[in-house]
Amino acid sequence: MKNLEFKAKCHSLATLRQRLVDLKAEYRRTMKQIDTYFSVPKGRLKLREIDDREACLVYYERPDISESRYSNYQICDISDMTAFRQLMSMALGVKVVVEKRRELWMFGNTRIHLDQVVDLGEFVELETVIRDQTEAEAQTEHQRVKDALGIRPQDLVSASYAELI
Repeated sequence: MKNLEFKAKCHSLATLRQRLVDLKAEYRRTMKQIDTYFSVPKGRLKLREIDDREACLVYYERPDISESRYSNYQICDISDMTAFRQLMSMALGVKVVVEKRRELWMFGNTRIHLDQVVDLGEFVELETVIRDQTEAEAQTEHQRVKDALGIRPQDLVSASYAELI
Protein backbone atom coordinates (compact mmCIF):
# COMPACT_ATOMS: atom_id res chain seq x y z
CA MET A 1 0.00 0.00 0.00
CA LYS A 2 1.10 3.56 -0.65
CA ASN A 3 0.15 6.99 0.62
CA LEU A 4 1.24 10.62 0.39
CA GLU A 5 1.83 12.07 3.83
CA PHE A 6 3.26 14.83 5.96
CA LYS A 7 3.45 15.81 9.65
CA ALA A 8 3.43 19.33 11.08
CA LYS A 9 3.66 20.90 14.50
CA CYS A 10 0.27 22.31 15.48
CA HIS A 11 -0.30 25.62 17.28
CA SER A 12 -4.05 25.20 17.83
CA LEU A 13 -6.07 22.01 17.45
CA ALA A 14 -9.24 24.08 17.91
CA THR A 15 -8.36 26.18 14.84
CA LEU A 16 -7.64 23.06 12.79
CA ARG A 17 -10.95 21.49 13.89
CA GLN A 18 -12.84 24.55 12.63
CA ARG A 19 -10.94 24.46 9.33
CA LEU A 20 -11.84 20.78 8.95
CA VAL A 21 -15.52 21.59 9.54
CA ASP A 22 -15.29 24.37 6.93
CA LEU A 23 -13.68 21.90 4.49
CA LYS A 24 -16.58 19.51 5.21
CA ALA A 25 -14.22 16.80 6.42
CA GLU A 26 -15.88 14.03 8.40
CA TYR A 27 -14.97 13.44 12.05
CA ARG A 28 -14.69 9.67 12.65
CA ARG A 29 -13.45 9.09 16.19
CA THR A 30 -10.99 9.90 18.96
CA MET A 31 -8.74 7.17 20.25
CA LYS A 32 -5.82 6.48 22.55
CA GLN A 33 -2.91 4.90 20.68
CA ILE A 34 0.25 3.32 21.99
CA ASP A 35 2.90 2.67 19.34
CA THR A 36 5.77 0.37 20.32
CA TYR A 37 8.62 0.75 17.81
CA PHE A 38 10.94 -2.21 17.45
CA SER A 39 14.59 -2.22 16.41
CA VAL A 40 14.80 -3.32 12.78
CA PRO A 41 17.57 -3.06 10.14
CA LYS A 42 15.51 -0.97 7.69
CA GLY A 43 12.27 0.97 7.66
CA ARG A 44 10.11 1.25 10.77
CA LEU A 45 8.15 -1.49 12.53
CA LYS A 46 5.61 -0.72 15.23
CA LEU A 47 2.87 -2.43 17.16
CA ARG A 48 -0.09 -0.04 17.36
CA GLU A 49 -2.51 -0.63 20.24
CA ILE A 50 -5.80 1.27 19.99
CA ASP A 51 -7.97 1.92 23.06
CA ASP A 52 -6.67 -1.29 24.71
CA ARG A 53 -9.04 -3.24 22.41
CA GLU A 54 -7.38 -3.70 19.04
CA ALA A 55 -3.87 -3.92 17.66
CA CYS A 56 -1.99 -4.12 14.41
CA LEU A 57 1.59 -4.45 13.29
CA VAL A 58 2.67 -1.71 10.88
CA TYR A 59 5.80 -1.75 8.74
CA TYR A 60 6.63 1.31 6.65
CA GLU A 61 9.38 2.92 4.66
CA ARG A 62 9.53 6.61 3.78
CA PRO A 63 12.17 9.30 3.40
CA ASP A 64 12.81 11.65 6.32
CA ILE A 65 12.00 14.91 4.58
CA SER A 66 9.71 17.64 5.90
CA GLU A 67 7.56 18.20 2.82
CA SER A 68 4.89 15.75 1.64
CA ARG A 69 6.42 12.36 0.82
CA TYR A 70 5.35 8.93 -0.33
CA SER A 71 5.25 6.09 2.16
CA ASN A 72 4.99 2.37 1.41
CA TYR A 73 3.45 0.32 4.19
CA GLN A 74 1.93 -3.00 5.22
CA ILE A 75 -0.51 -3.62 8.08
CA CYS A 76 -1.34 -6.88 9.86
CA ASP A 77 -4.06 -7.24 12.52
CA ILE A 78 -2.93 -8.78 15.82
CA SER A 79 -5.37 -10.73 17.98
CA ASP A 80 -3.30 -11.13 21.19
CA MET A 81 -1.54 -7.79 21.61
CA THR A 82 0.00 -8.50 25.02
CA ALA A 83 1.66 -11.76 24.00
CA PHE A 84 2.69 -10.32 20.64
CA ARG A 85 4.29 -7.24 22.25
CA GLN A 86 6.25 -9.46 24.65
CA LEU A 87 7.41 -11.77 21.87
CA MET A 88 8.51 -8.91 19.58
CA SER A 89 10.21 -7.07 22.46
CA MET A 90 12.24 -10.16 23.30
CA ALA A 91 13.10 -10.95 19.68
CA LEU A 92 13.88 -7.46 18.34
CA GLY A 93 14.17 -5.08 21.27
CA VAL A 94 12.07 -1.96 21.82
CA LYS A 95 13.36 1.26 20.32
CA VAL A 96 10.77 3.60 21.87
CA VAL A 97 7.12 3.75 22.95
CA VAL A 98 4.95 6.65 21.75
CA GLU A 99 1.62 7.44 23.45
CA LYS A 100 -0.92 9.77 21.90
CA ARG A 101 -4.53 10.83 21.75
CA ARG A 102 -5.61 10.94 18.09
CA GLU A 103 -8.65 12.43 16.43
CA LEU A 104 -9.36 10.88 13.04
CA TRP A 105 -11.03 12.98 10.33
CA MET A 106 -11.59 12.00 6.68
CA PHE A 107 -11.76 13.99 3.47
CA GLY A 108 -12.04 11.79 0.38
CA ASN A 109 -9.08 9.39 0.54
CA THR A 110 -7.22 11.60 3.03
CA ARG A 111 -6.95 10.67 6.69
CA ILE A 112 -6.37 13.73 8.87
CA HIS A 113 -4.93 13.03 12.32
CA LEU A 114 -5.00 15.62 15.08
CA ASP A 115 -2.52 14.26 17.61
CA GLN A 116 -1.66 15.12 21.20
CA VAL A 117 1.60 13.23 21.77
CA VAL A 118 2.88 12.63 25.30
CA ASP A 119 6.12 14.60 25.87
CA LEU A 120 6.00 16.17 22.37
CA GLY A 121 2.87 18.30 22.05
CA GLU A 122 0.29 18.74 19.30
CA PHE A 123 0.65 17.74 15.66
CA VAL A 124 -1.38 17.26 12.51
CA GLU A 125 -0.73 14.47 10.01
CA LEU A 126 -2.21 13.96 6.56
CA GLU A 127 -2.19 10.57 4.84
CA THR A 128 -3.72 10.53 1.37
CA VAL A 129 -4.14 6.86 0.49
CA ILE A 130 -3.50 6.13 -3.16
CA ARG A 131 -6.40 3.87 -4.04
CA ASP A 132 -8.83 4.09 -6.94
CA GLN A 133 -7.10 7.25 -8.16
CA THR A 134 -3.95 8.37 -9.95
CA GLU A 135 -0.98 9.81 -8.10
CA ALA A 136 -1.81 13.19 -9.68
CA GLU A 137 -5.36 13.03 -8.29
CA ALA A 138 -4.00 12.04 -4.87
CA GLN A 139 -1.54 14.95 -4.95
CA THR A 140 -4.35 17.39 -5.82
CA GLU A 141 -6.54 16.15 -2.93
CA HIS A 142 -3.58 16.15 -0.53
CA GLN A 143 -2.67 19.74 -1.44
CA ARG A 144 -6.29 20.86 -1.12
CA VAL A 145 -6.48 19.60 2.47
CA LYS A 146 -3.01 20.98 3.29
CA ASP A 147 -4.03 24.42 1.97
CA ALA A 148 -7.38 24.36 3.81
CA LEU A 149 -5.58 23.68 7.09
CA GLY A 150 -3.16 26.56 6.53
CA ILE A 151 -0.03 24.50 7.17
CA ARG A 152 3.09 26.69 7.17
CA PRO A 153 6.37 25.36 5.74
CA GLN A 154 8.22 26.14 8.99
CA ASP A 155 5.85 23.84 10.91
CA LEU A 156 6.59 20.72 8.81
CA VAL A 157 8.39 17.88 10.58
CA SER A 158 10.61 15.33 8.81
CA ALA A 159 10.96 12.70 11.55
CA SER A 160 8.53 10.19 13.02
CA TYR A 161 7.34 10.57 16.61
CA ALA A 162 9.76 7.78 17.52
CA GLU A 163 12.71 9.89 16.42
CA LEU A 164 11.37 13.05 18.06
CA ILE A 165 11.08 11.51 21.54
